[in-house]
Amino acid sequence: MIHDFIIIKDGLPLLVKNFSNPSNVFCHSDSLIMISGFFTALNSFSDSFEDLGTISELKLSNNELKLSFLKDGSIPNLIYLATYDDSSKAVNVQRVLRKISKTFLKKYNINQILNWNGRRNAFKSFDETLENYQYEEIEENDANFKERVIDLFKNVEEKLNEESNLIALKGKLDPSSDLPYYCNQIPRFIITKKINPKYYLTGETSHNVFYQINGMKSIEHISKTLDLEYPQVYNICKNLIKLGFITLD
Repeated sequence: MIHDFIIIKDGLPLLVKNFSNPSNVFCHSDSLIMISGFFTALNSFSDSFEDLGTISELKLSNNELKLSFLKDGSIPNLIYLATYDDSSKAVNVQRVLRKISKTFLKKYNINQILNWNGRRNAFKSFDETLENYQYEEIEENDANFKERVIDLFKNVEEKLNEESNLIALKGKLDPSSDLPYYCNQIPRFIITKKINPKYYLTGETSHNVFYQINGMKSIEHISKTLDLEYPQVYNICKNLIKLGFITLD
């Protein structure tokens, strides 16, 4: 989650927006002036050594928040800063800062920014835009979390399917003793078109058997799953064979 947005101009805080704890260090006027001066000096330092590249992120050892910042290349000494916690990704925060930079320069002309008189409320109307971007970043994090949960469930489902396949294969290789020969046969669909069994079969039992057929379960397996007698399942399968829907292997 992003906790603060700060826009710095010429070493001074031009605009500050806090979303969490209003008593944190980034909301105190004196601290903000020092922080703004520090980041301005830090960016000037990185500019002096081109081979080092730009500095875009910092982590303070005594604070759970991370700091991500973006230097605007079109206006001298204009820096966009965001503080955020571990629930946000640095790449997402940087993307938000780039959006803020573009939107800020569209909303206010360059002369307004260059001729800023130091009053922080001069750009107060931009607060609502910052709120929208903070909310957008939270939604993006939620979406990423949901995707990870979905992927996790898919992995679990794949594992269960693998186990089911192994059970079906074992049942085929090691047929149960003292059972009718047909119990180890596996019904398989020979049609590609999806059909509704209610149009062709009568009774809920027949429908349930139909839905159990997946090309891996034997008649014995289906019977045990549905708690049915073997001949009952076998007869339903024979009806499906007559209809041209399945074959028995």
